[in-house]
Amino acid sequence: MAGLNEDAQWIVLMGFIVSFSLFFLAIVLNQSMVVGQTTAESVLDFPKNDIQNLRAEIINSVYYEQVDDSIINNDIVSIALARKGAIVSYSNYTGNYTYINIHYNNGVTVYNETWASP
Repeated sequence: MAGLNEDAQWIVLMGFIVSFSLFFLAIVLNQSMVVGQTTAESVLDFPKNDIQNLRAEIINSVYYEQVDDSIINNDIVSIALARKGAIVSYSNYTGNYTYINIHYNNGVTVYNETWASP
């Protein structure tokens, strides 16, 4: 910069400062986008509707319809594994109240519930 006059040196110096600040802002924004994306993906990975539908079908078939448990159990297990890649199992006990233990695992989310009849 020895060959430049003083005004040109300031222009070149300000150009460096502006370019480095834009580069720094681009890195910061890129990192915030990555954090936002992974947070949104983790929310999308939780299969809330799948669990609600599964729970409703199991409770409906065991408690309200009282159909053959082995047929419904085999159907629910095979459909959940084929369509969603989830391992589903449930067991029930009927005494004074009906208790249903529901287990759901799709490799990311594990859900366990014990439902008791009202």
